[in-house]
Amino acid sequence: MYYDLSVSEYKLETEPQYIVIMSGNGIPSESGLMRTYYGAEIGKKYTNANIIVTMPGDTTDSTSACYLMKKELITRGINSNRVSFENKGTNTRSQALEVKKMIKGNPSIIIITSPEHIYRSLETFHKIGLTNSTGNAAFEQPVEASFLFEDDELGGNTIVPNIGKNTQIRYQFWSHLKYQIIVYREYTAIAFYKLKGWI
Repeated sequence: MYYDLSVSEYKLETEPQYIVIMSGNGIPSESGLMRTYYGAEIGKKYTNANIIVTMPGDTTDSTSACYLMKKELITRGINSNRVSFENKGTNTRSQALEVKKMIKGNPSIIIITSPEHIYRSLETFHKIGLTNSTGNAAFEQPVEASFLFEDDELGGNTIVPNIGKNTQIRYQFWSHLKYQIIVYREYTAIAFYKLKGWI
């Protein structure tokens, strides 16, 4: 379910004219840093695309989240002249409407956001007429090192079964619990957006 929310069925036929980075939980935060990281990477690939940061706040305040997102993009090699702000919208719908006011026509857009937020973002942008939009999910990259260990070498209470070589229990089980919460929250938001007629 988590992966399905992240897959964009929409493909661009031309290079993007705009890269829209959705706000997330500000910066520094996991979502904010991941989105700006991917925004910078996509921005370096498509050097002619303008970048729009959708984060409410005071763009002149060097401590505000929107300013810090731009600073992060610059740190990662993006020219400051390419970055503009949409700093009025406070949810996906209002951010999409504000972005539409900033651009002309129906240009090609890549939306950068968290994996679970791709579907709702794209459907929201398409609903207001920005139909030439696709998404790029800000997935975490897996760690390449092995996390296996020998329980006996680390000592401790022997009542607990050896799980050093069982990553299914140690990591995947806990990860799936987290993904359940994320997915259920997002499906609730999708249901709300559908009831409102926003998607």
